[in-house]
Amino acid sequence: MRQQFARISPHSLRLLALLLALLATILFFASQIDGYLSPRMFNRITTSAAVVLPVAVGQAIVIMTRNIDLSVGSIMGVVAYMTGQMLAVLPELHPVLVVLACLGLGAVAGAINGVLIAWGRVPSIIVTLGTLALYRSFLVEWADAKTITTASLPAWLVELPSAVAISVGALDIRVTVVIALVACLLMGLMLARFRPARRLYAIGSNPDAARMAGINAPLVTFLAFVLCGALAGLSGFIFLAKFGNITVVAGLGFELKSIAAVVVGGVSIMGGSGSMMGVLMGALLVDTIDNSLTRWDVVSEFWRDALLGMLIMAAVTVDTLANRSLARLRAAKGGEQ
Repeated sequence: MRQQFARISPHSLRLLALLLALLATILFFASQIDGYLSPRMFNRITTSAAVVLPVAVGQAIVIMTRNIDLSVGSIMGVVAYMTGQMLAVLPELHPVLVVLACLGLGAVAGAINGVLIAWGRVPSIIVTLGTLALYRSFLVEWADAKTITTASLPAWLVELPSAVAISVGALDIRVTVVIALVACLLMGLMLARFRPARRLYAIGSNPDAARMAGINAPLVTFLAFVLCGALAGLSGFIFLAKFGNITVVAGLGFELKSIAAVVVGGVSIMGGSGSMMGVLMGALLVDTIDNSLTRWDVVSEFWRDALLGMLIMAAVTVDTLANRSLARLRAAKGGEQ
């Protein structure tokens, strides 16, 4: 029995545990909230998760390299505000160009982080803590206390959150959800099939061995932060479409939500492991809890944020204990042979 358990991959165990946790969460809140299992709640959770998912995918890429990006929420806010401002002046701009502009603006912000971390060799937590404040301060100065309103945005963007891509029975899957899923799927395919992308795992698993194998660790780290910034920019675009009215606090707190989705999704905080399927399920679980607590009057808003913190600590603890247990089982199996 112990040997059979040892043969089960940690990744499969995490995905199974996530699925069971998601189902248990849904069943619990369905028993507490009237009308919980409805198409309206499904749309509310999925469209909310669509905002978090791209930035969580970017955060996962960075964490796989044994780094972290605390500036993603500020990048989202800058991109959302500046894109709304741009569309107020150029409402006829093609949607594809708008998305590309968001990706590019986010990539530039991520590149600043990447240069300082990869070649400046400053710890990522220090750099991104600084740019978190720097980008937010820039937004405050740039906005000059003005708000981007829905009235100033083109009709296609205002209507985008309610646009349906696919209908499955009574459930509608919105276009913004499809955009987020495509970003997650593409990154998952890259990590699985594209050999250069797998260097992210190599850098996180054993940086010294990766360098000896000829991998350019600074370049890989730099590109990880560029991708993270670009995906934060995509989340900024979806955020703008979803909420319309954008202030200087746009994206605030998404650094915590993205980290929660990543570590709950099974990406090791020590780097070198994780999958985009896990990140997707982690984002769904985090947003299911967040949106459900909003409708459940028993819990205050303060405890919603506290719960995210507890989820992060619990996920990191479980990940550490599970890795140690599996290592002991495999060592015992090797000794028996």
